[in-house]
Amino acid sequence: MPTILVADDHPLFREALRGAVVRVIPQAELHEADNAQALYTMADAHPDADLLLLDLNMPGTHGFSALVHLRGLHPQLPVVMVSAREEPAVIRRALDHGAMGFIPKSSNAEALGTALRHVLDGDRWVPDIAAGAPETPSDEHDIAARVRELTPQQFRVLQMLGSGKLNKQIGYELGVSEATIKAHMSAILRKLGASNRTQAVLMAGKLSVDPDKVVPLEGEAE
Repeated sequence: MPTILVADDHPLFREALRGAVVRVIPQAELHEADNAQALYTMADAHPDADLLLLDLNMPGTHGFSALVHLRGLHPQLPVVMVSAREEPAVIRRALDHGAMGFIPKSSNAEALGTALRHVLDGDRWVPDIAAGAPETPSDEHDIAARVRELTPQQFRVLQMLGSGKLNKQIGYELGVSEATIKAHMSAILRKLGASNRTQAVLMAGKLSVDPDKVVPLEGEAE
């Protein structure tokens, strides 16, 4: 029985994806997540799932970072991005970061079903509008490779750092000491090749949908 994972914070679109999946493979076993932590827990629990349908913008994720992280943890898990962002460059970046396909949220039920059939057959699904999109910059590929080297906890710390949280706040939310967060920060900076928190945030920001708009918040120095 095929296992399909659906990660989207919008209940109405999760319902639309469920309907599309059931029409294509009525016997599918479905699992859902509506935020980043639930997504990672679900992927860990079902690493051999046949497909993950992943929203590009979910609470707790930043652009393509979740896709990059999951491709590092579970490279065997096929991922298809779904998004209301339909610019050709956005679609190309998703594919270049390891997505098997990209489904615009404007797609009707028939198009959703067609995309699912293609991906489940092992083929890529690329909307026609993506034709001719520029290649993803090499520095973004390099940063993605470095992010994939982070442990799950280090990745969570980096995501929270990008939201402007201080060490003490991150430690409180993760239930660990501030000293542990500082140790994670040292490892993150080393793996990213960053000299400080600001540089780490800017580097990770290259994986956001709009990297030019990433502005690190004022925070403590390391």
